[in-house]
Amino acid sequence: MQINRLLEMVYILFEKKTITAKELAEHFEVSQRTIYRDLETLSEAGIPIYTMKGKGGGIHLLDNYVINKSMVSEKDQLEIISSLQGMKALNVPEVEPVLNKLAILFQRNEANWIDVDFSHWGSGTDEKEKFKLLKNAILNKNRIQFDYYSSYGEKSERVIEPLQLIFKGQAWYVYGFCMARNDNRMFRVTRMKNIDPTNEIFERKPEEQHKIFSDATVQGITLVLKIEACMAYRVYDEFEQAEIMKNEDESYTVTKNMPENEWLYGYILSFGDYGEVLEPLYMREIIRKKLEKNIIKYL
Repeated sequence: MQINRLLEMVYILFEKKTITAKELAEHFEVSQRTIYRDLETLSEAGIPIYTMKGKGGGIHLLDNYVINKSMVSEKDQLEIISSLQGMKALNVPEVEPVLNKLAILFQRNEANWIDVDFSHWGSGTDEKEKFKLLKNAILNKNRIQFDYYSSYGEKSERVIEPLQLIFKGQAWYVYGFCMARNDNRMFRVTRMKNIDPTNEIFERKPEEQHKIFSDATVQGITLVLKIEACMAYRVYDEFEQAEIMKNEDESYTVTKNMPENEWLYGYILSFGDYGEVLEPLYMREIIRKKLEKNIIKYL
């Protein structure tokens, strides 16, 4: 308890510059005598604290004091601030207060060097709450249960041991061990509904995780798509220039090596009647059957 109080006291002195023992005592709900003992402890630890009596007096930190660089080097300070700023940009909960405190303690003004927003237009507090639930479940090793919708709308109930949050291909995924499939699986966060952390604790270790997006673990195919001209914005957003060939009729032929899985089928179907698989030929049959299955649902 005292260590936490001492650390927060240093932060308060950095932020406010001057404060009285009475104000500190009220803030921490301790006696002024305890505050003076804490100040003495900080002074013995090398923190340059001094006091002034009279009007405008109080407790101060020596001007231009920065945390001892032998503890945290200048390079380490920049790395810490940059990492936290990146997490803040990803809307990771509870990062901003830590970032602000360390920026003050390190006396760094580089805390706002990046601003990224991976959320989709119109997303709100529900999405942030979902991220917080997943983060806590991973850190606390709690199994979670949820409803999951496939890329073509089929609903299933899942229980997983969440191991990692991954951002890939413009979307967030949860990687974890699926109890129903008895294997590791990747779940797109936007398709996870009614997430409910359970009280069940799992012991799966990090070294058992396998990033299924890595080139070493995913078998890729050479996909050739013909995409209509009205989808030009997606073509140039989602493919490299070297993968795009513009045709005489203003349509596009794109060639890309991609992992073959359910996500890929859903991705192809997302182009609707504006996209057509040219190669591999066997995939045309897979897509045709999926379209027929969906049509039957609307008869």
